Amino acid sequence: MTAETTPTTGDTTGPSGGYAAARLHLLTRGEQTGPPRRAQLARLTDAWLADLLDSGPRPARPARVALVAVGGYGRGELSPRSDLDLLLLHDGGAPRAEIAAVADRLWYPVWDLGIALDHSVRSLAEAHETAADDLKVHLGLLDARHLAGDAALTAELRTGLLARWRSRAATRLPELRALGQERAERHGELPFLLEPDLKEARGGLRDATALRAVAASWVADAPRQGLDAARNVLLDVRDALHLVTGRATDRLALEDQDQVARALGLLDADTLLRRVYEAARTISYASDVTWREVGRVLRARSARRGLRGLIGGSRGIRRAPAEERAPLADGVVEQEGEVVLARSARPDRDPVLPLRAAAAAAQHGLPLALPAVHAMAAADVRLPVPWPAEAREQFITLLGAGPDTVPVWEALEAAGLVTRLLPDWERVRCRPQRNAVHRWTVDRHLVETAVRASALTRRVGRPDLLLVAALLHDIGKGWPGDHSVAGETIARDMAARIGFGPTDVDVLATLVRQHLLLIETATRRDLDDPATVAQVSEAVGGAGTLELLHALTEADALATGPAAWSSWRASLLADLVKRVAARLGDGAEPVRPAPRGRSAATAERLALDALRTGAPVVTLRPGPGEGAADEDADAADASDEPRPVGVELFVAIPERPGVLPAVAGVLALHRLTVRSAELRTADPAGQGPVLLLQWRVAAEYGSLPQAERLRADLVRALEGSLDIATRLAEREAAYRRPRRRLNAPPPRVTVAAGGSRRATVIEVRAQDAPGLLHRIGRALDAAGVHVRSAHVSTLGANAVDAFYVTGTDDAPLPPEEAAGLVRDIEAALAPGAPPAPATAG
Repeated sequence: MTAETTPTTGDTTGPSGGYAAARLHLLTRGEQTGPPRRAQLARLTDAWLADLLDSGPRPARPARVALVAVGGYGRGELSPRSDLDLLLLHDGGAPRAEIAAVADRLWYPVWDLGIALDHSVRSLAEAHETAADDLKVHLGLLDARHLAGDAALTAELRTGLLARWRSRAATRLPELRALGQERAERHGELPFLLEPDLKEARGGLRDATALRAVAASWVADAPRQGLDAARNVLLDVRDALHLVTGRATDRLALEDQDQVARALGLLDADTLLRRVYEAARTISYASDVTWREVGRVLRARSARRGLRGLIGGSRGIRRAPAEERAPLADGVVEQEGEVVLARSARPDRDPVLPLRAAAAAAQHGLPLALPAVHAMAAADVRLPVPWPAEAREQFITLLGAGPDTVPVWEALEAAGLVTRLLPDWERVRCRPQRNAVHRWTVDRHLVETAVRASALTRRVGRPDLLLVAALLHDIGKGWPGDHSVAGETIARDMAARIGFGPTDVDVLATLVRQHLLLIETATRRDLDDPATVAQVSEAVGGAGTLELLHALTEADALATGPAAWSSWRASLLADLVKRVAARLGDGAEPVRPAPRGRSAATAERLALDALRTGAPVVTLRPGPGEGAADEDADAADASDEPRPVGVELFVAIPERPGVLPAVAGVLALHRLTVRSAELRTADPAGQGPVLLLQWRVAAEYGSLPQAERLRADLVRALEGSLDIATRLAEREAAYRRPRRRLNAPPPRVTVAAGGSRRATVIEVRAQDAPGLLHRIGRALDAAGVHVRSAHVSTLGANAVDAFYVTGTDDAPLPPEEAAGLVRDIEAALAPGAPPAPATAG
């Protein structure tokens, strides 16, 4: 039932009575809604107040008086129960008693009609003084709008206030930003609240007003696309809320949402919340972009003032020195603390560019610059389906960046790039969850689960599957029936679209279908009952899937909210997983080797060439699926391991110490990212052992080096004339600005139990970084062990490596030596660790 919004306890005749009747008709007949109704209500109110001022006597002594609308009324944003923010402005030339009489003639009719009033009476000098002392007053006066009286007096006020606002922007804008941050801490984030405050929460009307104030400072302007529409959505909802409740409230309470939805002609309360969330995200993202630009501009101004001070004046200074553009990835650079597109980038011809730019931004903890986002969105070039390998790797890298994934994802979301990449995402975007345990909308919960999962990637052998399962586990919400069942079907389609092979698609589908299995069983079933363990084992199917499901369950609970996870739940879950693992087998599956791209005949030919020359043989060619293949390339790759990215590099060299770290170091010096690698020993024709190293590499940016250049540097490294460790350290130090260290989980080095009868298997799971494999290789060499074979995989930004090592007797290492080797590798990978001494001959 619509509440009457205009009490008429006072006189219903004359100007006030006519205004009350017109106001009531406007608000209850529904002939106008939205911005037209707010504008009409403001016009009605303007005319009424002007009549009140003009109908009575003015001060006896000559004086200038003006009635000014400020704040929300000044902006014309009058909702049914909005306060009237009014300033009676005068020049100070009349006695205060006479000005007070004028004020009484204005304020009492407003009170008589039961309309809330926020009023003040000030001289021009007092208005300026109050604005200088009180930021909130200054903000309200920035929207000053003349209603009646001396228009020149109002114009003088506005001109002076705007001039002061612009001259003091360096201090006022940081204060304004701090107010917004404090408000967000108190009221939360509007896009994720079940009972949001439309005005005070982050992304609400206060933030939209703050963006107007920033624009008035001439320091920066907010992204305009969709901003006015978003603000009008929140205002429309507030209008309906006032009419439904009959109260001046900004809180969209649960009990009012169905009525508000009906008043707006929406399907249901969920549709209403989704519309509110979409609008709030637009305002939140615009705020993030705007405040980032404010910070950049104010820092630049401060730097210019500092330069002028250093040289004793501004003579000769034309402009600040250009910011360095530091390359981050192919087509992507950093400039002024943001990720921008390189001058050579071609968004219209590079469908992987949005994912590459997003992954680089998240990994370096930097924001995506708005022009770059707009350029990639405008290009509208689509990825082929299934995605190419590089796109999948960049996507996994983005998901694995931890908390820095969130703002980058939001930038892609704001430009419509997420739903362009993953059309099924639209179903969960901004979808509310009416569950007190959940703190996020469905889509944000999925991203938060991936963030939580990124901290658990060292616990699993397939971090890529964990991260993608985390993003997709609730993808079935919003469809009829059990969301786990619906999600399994959707996850199969999305995983195939992303480019996973059939076996991996099955694993991802199982993880999505069973993502509640472990926690529900652990907390609701008798774990001592063999049938319980048998049922879970049958549903999971394998030890590797169990390992992934355990990590996914924990990440899901942590991303849900504080009530969903506890030490008690963790212990029950661990107990169940231990029992199921014992039934399934030996726990985690060993790391699978990377697929081979060269035939045995090719390997033997290259090994013989190395023996004949006594020097390294290096070849470089496009990998399968990346370009032309030679005549003896494998016709097909039956492995379900994700196909690596880039080109194939093959190195054959007579066996000697230091080969692995030398080759890895040379690749790092040439800015080649190792996507996969395999090392093995061959003895062609009994002429002596040869190390065969097969790599899949990709250039971080720029073109690939020539094979002969790599070979020459490898020879120098083995001879000792090329100090790789020093060169890598010098290159890192050469950056003018220090690089941010990614907040990644620490490396995990373990001995794989039962991994091999002939060797000790050392597994290393770490954050991929330039020189990582070089550091591992140096630690292995320093320990004096023999590397029989190695299998290296880079899945997104996670390195998952296995090294099969023996002692000098060609036997597996004793347990104490293996434990010591684990400690040595961990020490070599610790941040800031000095390089191990080389043992190359």
